[in-house]
Amino acid sequence: QALNLKMGCAPAGPAGTGKTETTKDLANALAKLIYVINCSPEMDYKGLGNIFKGVASSGAWVCFDEFNRLIPEVLSVCTV
Repeated sequence: QALNLKMGCAPAGPAGTGKTETTKDLANALAKLIYVINCSPEMDYKGLGNIFKGVASSGAWVCFDEFNRLIPEVLSVCTV
């Protein structure tokens, strides 16, 4: 149902429990292209904005791994 409504999800849990691998497996099972982005404090808002533009224009899925490492200024791009 979430796929039909074009809704996202945010798997949460302890490290090493397979969240990223499960997301990748689901994308593969649904024949969706997926990009896994490893976040770091060095990422800036312009780079994150470019990632969103590319993913939106291609129709691919994106998985932000270690999302909690982003600084608040960069996270503000995600709320728009």
